[in-house]
Amino acid sequence: MADSELPDCDTPAAVLAFAQRRRAAAQRAEIDVVEAALVWAAMHPEESVADQTPTAGLVFGELAVPLAGEGAPLVAEFAPMEFGAALGMSTESSRALVGDALELAHRLKRTWKLVRAGKVPLWKARRLAQLTTTLPLDGADFVDRQVAGVVGKISWAGIERLVDQARVAFDPEGAGKQRREAADGRRFDVHTREATHDGTVHVEGVLDLADALDLDTAIRQGAEELATLGSSESLDVRRSMAAGELARRQLAFDLRAEAGDGAASVVKPRQVVIHVHLSDAAISRDEAGIAHVEETRSIVSTDQVRDWCANPQTQVTIKPVIDLEAHHHTNAYAIPDRLVDQTRLAQPVCAFPWCERPARRCDTDHVVAHGAGGPTCSCNLAPLCRRHHRAKTHTAWTYDKTDSATYVWRSPHGLHLVKDRGTTRLVTAHPPDE
Repeated sequence: MADSELPDCDTPAAVLAFAQRRRAAAQRAEIDVVEAALVWAAMHPEESVADQTPTAGLVFGELAVPLAGEGAPLVAEFAPMEFGAALGMSTESSRALVGDALELAHRLKRTWKLVRAGKVPLWKARRLAQLTTTLPLDGADFVDRQVAGVVGKISWAGIERLVDQARVAFDPEGAGKQRREAADGRRFDVHTREATHDGTVHVEGVLDLADALDLDTAIRQGAEELATLGSSESLDVRRSMAAGELARRQLAFDLRAEAGDGAASVVKPRQVVIHVHLSDAAISRDEAGIAHVEETRSIVSTDQVRDWCANPQTQVTIKPVIDLEAHHHTNAYAIPDRLVDQTRLAQPVCAFPWCERPARRCDTDHVVAHGAGGPTCSCNLAPLCRRHHRAKTHTAWTYDKTDSATYVWRSPHGLHLVKDRGTTRLVTAHPPDE
C-alpha cells in the first residue's frame, strides 16, 4: 500500500470520508466566491459611474452595463476586471461569473436559495442562469418556479426545453427572431488552434441539408478535377485539397452582384494572411525544422511551409528581421509601422493580465501617455485590446514596462500583477488593507 500524507486516511472508509469532506468544502468555497461576486457588484453600482453621453456613437469613459437579464442591477463596466485579476481569470470569465451571480440572486431566487443550501450544484445553476439571461423577467420567474424543486434531478435537455417554452410563452417576438437569427444548431468549425506539427487541422460542421448537398457536390467535383489533372492522391486527400481550393477561389461561396449591364461582377478571392516565423537555421539548412504560426499559436514543419510557398496561387511576402531588443524612437505621436510590428512580436497577446487577445488585433498603447510626456519609442509601447485600453485610460489601472515583454500592473485597489511574455502572475497575494 502506498504511503499517504493525508491525515487519518489509513482505511478505505476513512479515505472516502476524507474525500467527501473535501469535496463539500470545495463546493462551499465555490459558492462563497459567487457570494463575493455579488458583493463586488453591489460595491460598483450604476451610480458609481459618471454619466457618459455618447458623442457621434462614441463612448470615451466608463459605462454602467447589464451583465444579467432584465431586472438585475447594472454594474460599472470595468469592475469585473479587478475581481477576475484577483482570481486569475480573464475579464470575459469574470464578467460571466458576475453576470451569473446577478442572474441567480435577482431573477432565479428560488434556485439560488437551493444552491446556497447545498441542494443544487453550482455548475448546473450557472448554466441555467446563462440560458435565462435573455428571457424577460416574468419568463425567468416562470423557469425558476418550474425547476427550483427538481433542478438537481431534471435532465439538461429538459431544462433547455423548459426555457424554450418560456421564451415562446413570454417573448414570442424574441423567440421568432432568435429562430431566424440563430440557425438552430448549425455551425461550421475549422480548428486552426489545434493545428498539428504536420500542418493539418480538423474541420467539422452541422449544415442545412441543401447547403450540405451543394458543398458536397462542389468538393466532389473538385476532387474529380484534381484526378483529371493527374493527382495520384487518394479520394479522401483529393477531397480535402478541393476544400482548400474552394476557400481560395470562392467557387461555391462568392456572392455575385448583378452589374448595371446585366453581367455578373466577380468577387475577388479573399486573401488570407499567415504570419510564419522561421529561424535562419530553418531557412538555410536542408533538414526539416520548425516554424511558428502566429494566427494559431502552433508550430508546423518547414517542409509544410515550403509546400505552401510552392503553390502558384500563394503570394509570399518576406519582411525584414526585426531586432526585438533594439530601441527605436520618434518624436511624433503616431507610431510607425516598424515600431508597431516590434511591439506585437515582442508581446504576442494583449499586455493586460490574463488577456489572450492576439496583439495583431490590439491597439498599440503609450504606457506613459504621450500627452503626459511619454515618448513614442520601443520602451514605452504595449499592445492593449480595446477594452483594456479603455480601462487603463479611464480608471485607476496603471502599469509600467520593465523590458520588451514584461509589464507590471497595479489595480485600483492595490493588486500587483506581472504579465511576462504572455504569462500572468500575482505579485501580491492580497491587496493591502485600506
